[in-house]
Amino acid sequence: MSHIAQVNILVQDLNALARACQRLGLEFVTHQTTYRWYGRSSDNTALPTGFTNEELGHCEHAIRIPGNPQAYELGVVTRRDGKAGYALLWDSWNGGYGLTERVGEQAEKLQQLYAYEVTLQTIDHMQHCLIDEQRLADGSLVLTIAHQGA
Repeated sequence: MSHIAQVNILVQDLNALARACQRLGLEFVTHQTTYRWYGRSSDNTALPTGFTNEELGHCEHAIRIPGNPQAYELGVVTRRDGKAGYALLWDSWNGGYGLTERVGEQAEKLQQLYAYEVTLQTIDHMQHCLIDEQRLADGSLVLTIAHQGA
């Protein structure tokens, strides 16, 4: 048996999420109403906040690995905890048959690239530009930005 976990991220910008997926070689599929997972939840694991067993496997959008029909998928669902935005639900059992390798053990790769895409968009809205980015040994990014003169 398996369980569904919620990725520790608050998604409010689906376009930024789609761009982050693209950077990881994933496909963001709009209006896909189910996501691939084991299909049964383990009785001894807690459900994501606000979700019922019947809702597991259902979504509004999905994230998948193109060309890998065995890999599990992430479901993009409206949050049920009272916060605005979307939650990402997934099953990492057996590495999600390749999904964990792409997104990270706790989906940290996807989280980081989503934050990166949101930051790039914010920089642009503030009329700044990215002039340098450096990846540190721990995997974090340092961005150098500058104001765009008019």
